[in-house]
Amino acid sequence: MDKIKYQMVIQWSEEDNCFLVGFPDFPGQRWRTHGDSYTEAVNNGIEALESLIIAYEATGEPLPQVCSAA
Repeated sequence: MDKIKYQMVIQWSEEDNCFLVGFPDFPGQRWRTHGDSYTEAVNNGIEALESLIIAYEATGEPLPQVCSAA
């Protein structure tokens, strides 16, 4: 999984009083996890992304294409 790279967006939410984490390359729910600190959000995001990839693989659904930055 180390070679698979997807964009992870972390944004502070005043409304939720935490950092929200999303993966724009994956369709569906805008925010996948959160954290009370930026570091916690990163760690939770990595865990959520790994789980998301495992779920895609388990169902045989193709992973979204990764857009490479120029």
